[in-house]
Amino acid sequence: MSPPPHRRPRRVDLVRLRRELPSDVATALDAYERHLSLERGLSPHTVRAYLGDAVALLVHLAAGTPGDAAVESVDLLGLRSWLAAQHAEGASRTTMARRAASARALTAWAARTGLLAEDPGPRLNAPRPHRTLPVVVRPDQAGAALEAAAAGADQHDPVALRDRAVVELLYASGVRVAELCGLDLDDVDYSQRVIRVLGKGSRERTVPFGLPAERAVRQWADLGRSALVTERSHRALFLGARGGRLDPRTARRVVHDVMGAVPGSADVGPHGLRHSAATHLLEGGADLRTVQELLGHATLATTQLYTHVTVERLKAIHDRTHPRS
Repeated sequence: MSPPPHRRPRRVDLVRLRRELPSDVATALDAYERHLSLERGLSPHTVRAYLGDAVALLVHLAAGTPGDAAVESVDLLGLRSWLAAQHAEGASRTTMARRAASARALTAWAARTGLLAEDPGPRLNAPRPHRTLPVVVRPDQAGAALEAAAAGADQHDPVALRDRAVVELLYASGVRVAELCGLDLDDVDYSQRVIRVLGKGSRERTVPFGLPAERAVRQWADLGRSALVTERSHRALFLGARGGRLDPRTARRVVHDVMGAVPGSADVGPHGLRHSAATHLLEGGADLRTVQELLGHATLATTQLYTHVTVERLKAIHDRTHPRS
């Protein structure tokens, strides 16, 4: 028997459903939102995802009727039923694992605040997400992209200067795109060649960068930024074409455009440059702990993923070049 075809999960208007929830449930979700953002320090994107999962779970337990939803109705059987429904709608293993983690966060908070008598979350099993190796570019491909960006900035066009500085700093530091876009002028220390970054969970770290990135950022700050600055700019380091703080979507487009101009290079965005920077550091002899600190990973297990990348690359090089491979 052939396996059932993969189906795209139905889109649900969670904003509308949240407005239809009973007032006590809406109040509880407001408190849960404050817990996620203020106590746990999660990013706005993660908070929205967790709240959306909470609404979807409660509405599922109320048989699709938002007005009958109740936090007190959450139990292990209901959690399993919700995940089973996700699977039936075609959700991937990674999505189901994330939603299971989201459900555990909700039940842990509800039990701690007295909305649930006990926490069923720890007994909820979910499929392990598939761990795919990140796509990286070779050092020579990264170098070619940076050279192309530098050539584009030779005419001192403000946007070209910014784009070069964005790509240089992303690859030199390995920071996340949101971290880069959140940088202010005061976060750059040119004398020490470091930037002060506010990462996930509001954790601050200091990340070094090299001389080429320093030159690119200085040139942007001295020559390009002044041409785009407006009253909306405030102290933002990188600006959009209208003078506001650079949007991460624009930064992603910049990286895709720059990397796409390199023949044979993988189509990577800012996160691909982050993966590449970590991989190249490890291949150059950096230890895992150092790379963990630079990337701002909460656990070493996340950083260890890059060791698999380097092993795969070494095997490919061996197979291609060794006379007895």
